[in-house]
Amino acid sequence: MPQWKQYSGIWTVTQQAQAAAAETWPLRFVYELYAWGDGSYGQTGQNDQIDLSSPVQVGSLTTWAQISAGRFHNLAIKTDGTLWAWGNNTQGELGLTTVVPTSSPVQVGALTNWSKVSAGQSSNGAIKTDGTLWTWGSGNAGRTGQNTTANISSPTQVGALTDWYEISASDSNTAAIKTDGTLWTWGLGSFGQLGHNNVINRSSPVQVGALTNWAQVSSGHDHTGAVKTDGTLWIWGEGADGRLGLNDTVDRSSPVQVGALTTWSQVSAAERHSGAVKTGGTLWMWGANNFGRLGIDDGVFRSSPTQVGALANWATLYAGSDHNVAIKTDGTLWAWASGSDGQLGQNNTTSTSSPVQVGALTTWFQAGAGRNFTAAITKT
Repeated sequence: MPQWKQYSGIWTVTQQAQAAAAETWPLRFVYELYAWGDGSYGQTGQNDQIDLSSPVQVGSLTTWAQISAGRFHNLAIKTDGTLWAWGNNTQGELGLTTVVPTSSPVQVGALTNWSKVSAGQSSNGAIKTDGTLWTWGSGNAGRTGQNTTANISSPTQVGALTDWYEISASDSNTAAIKTDGTLWTWGLGSFGQLGHNNVINRSSPVQVGALTNWAQVSSGHDHTGAVKTDGTLWIWGEGADGRLGLNDTVDRSSPVQVGALTTWSQVSAAERHSGAVKTGGTLWMWGANNFGRLGIDDGVFRSSPTQVGALANWATLYAGSDHNVAIKTDGTLWAWASGSDGQLGQNNTTSTSSPVQVGALTTWFQAGAGRNFTAAITKT
């Protein structure tokens, strides 16, 4: 029996989406999509190129289940398992078989079995409900994992395996976890961000070590972070600005543990900084701190994890290139760092060095921090 038909425990977004599509989900939720910030590439989905300084709903549909913000584009999955894209498209990153941009959501193909999606700078990755892995967009440095450096303008399957579970695409590389707990990476390796103990590019997935206890991974700009099933935090790649959290600025080409704690639940690697949430709900940041990226109310760079405030109700962090957004356990949404294009959702273009609440809603479900723009979903 499929897992999504077992009405017990806490369901993932994927399980909920699958159940909703099959009309076996016992409660029907309303999922609304909002966007704000830089609209110069149409990435706010409003059918224009206008910047927005506060959240504006994207269309009127209430079936959005997942959002991923890339550099200048978005990818989203609806509760019916369809995949949608909008924004910049110079390298085929929208997956629409063209390089024509679009300023409102357009369906990618006609399939209804998309499960997870991750938007990078100009290359993307997605997993279907059958466990297959698909990529498209820029092929530079082998980013699509298709054993080529050519651009691909529509989703193309990577190999034939059906055991992919987690996917994270970034500016330079992609990382993925299989159902057996193994970790795989491909793309640009110039700073060791692939974790293969070298600086070699890879144009197809290569396993990182031999361990089978990887739980969550996040690809940043030239560095990667991951959490193991034992709650330990690991990181590798470029060490400039202290973004690896290892109390130095040295590059690492294979995973190195950050401290000795076993209470990490989620990591988010960004452009020049990183952040993580612990199981107790505290939020920690490190790396570059211009624009107040670290949210600790100053501009001092940190080379090791530093707690953001004293609150212990943070649920999920979405670190972007120069701003961050996070959702608390009470469903409120918070943003900080650069506000140059209204990406903090405060109805202004002011930057802030500590988290500020976006509006008053307590129904935020998922979010994504692109370059100078934000997209997020509410669930009611």
